[in-house]
Amino acid sequence: MDTYPVTACSVARIYKLDARNLERSYKDCLSGFKDWDQASHAADWVLLTENMGEHLSIDETLLHEDLRTFVSNKEGHGKHGTLVASVSGTKASDVIKILMKIPEEKRLAVKEITMDFSDSMYTIAKKVFPNAEIVVDCFHIIKRCTDAVEEIRLKEKREAIKEQNKAKAEFKKKLELRAKRRKYYRRNHPKKYNGKKRGRKPMRLNQRFKPKELSNGDTHVELLTRSRYLVMQSGDKWGEKQKERALLLFNMHPKIKEAHGLVCSLRSIFGNKDLTKETAREKLHEWYQSVSKSTLREIKAARDLIKYKEEEVLNYFNNRSTNASAESLNSKMKGFRAQIRGVQDLPFFMFRVATIFG
Repeated sequence: MDTYPVTACSVARIYKLDARNLERSYKDCLSGFKDWDQASHAADWVLLTENMGEHLSIDETLLHEDLRTFVSNKEGHGKHGTLVASVSGTKASDVIKILMKIPEEKRLAVKEITMDFSDSMYTIAKKVFPNAEIVVDCFHIIKRCTDAVEEIRLKEKREAIKEQNKAKAEFKKKLELRAKRRKYYRRNHPKKYNGKKRGRKPMRLNQRFKPKELSNGDTHVELLTRSRYLVMQSGDKWGEKQKERALLLFNMHPKIKEAHGLVCSLRSIFGNKDLTKETAREKLHEWYQSVSKSTLREIKAARDLIKYKEEEVLNYFNNRSTNASAESLNSKMKGFRAQIRGVQDLPFFMFRVATIFG
């Protein structure tokens, strides 16, 4: 239990022990939680300066009732020695106050720190680690652009739903008109309705509206709904069904096709392993020009954000560093939280996190 994120219940099941008794004994006696020097403030912050390294990651995640800021060491690889600090909240001044407790020589020795687009994380890194090179994670860059494509898709979906509701209303109005005509004709021509079926089969007055189906069996709204994950991927990852759906989608919605093409061109820049920082800058500026020719304000907003932090974005091409280690640590802590069915005792939970990952 000091090495792996497992629960007392799972250990007790293996060794055929009483789970409640083992959990109580571990917390009160075996773990050393009572003698932990950070137990009094663990709910607010935990600091493990011995885990400092030259390459760090900073990120925020929700573990209990509010977001917590985590600083981790890449060299720990998500295992023992990874966690450097955990501070409640994301307010820059509060986090800086705690991280400034780290000895100055260790803070100045940090060469690189990766993060997302968060302005508060940027402020923290600049203040606490002044010599570190800040790198904006390339996965968050692509995600910001795919979020822009998602905005366009949702806008088109809302328009498709309006068109479908309009067609449904017209269909209902048509049924009511047919009902009125049939009633009038039966009242004025009673001899022609003596039980004989003449002419084409009459339309049922309780007939349900059926939207028009496309060649792949989807309706227009279903096509846009089922294309959610399709537009987030590059075309080489699509299956046969997805390629068919994408062809229909792009033919009907050229704006989505244009946005998806711009995101794929940006993705190819970060996927090119031969680019240096300077050559990548040229490629990125060419991408800026391509976006400028577009009329999609969502993609332009993503471009402006990348342009605002261009130097931090281009720092990725120095060492190809990402924030994947921080995301992996977040995932492991959330998996541990799921095993214990939520956090009941936050200081003890942070003690276990510090023991396992610190």
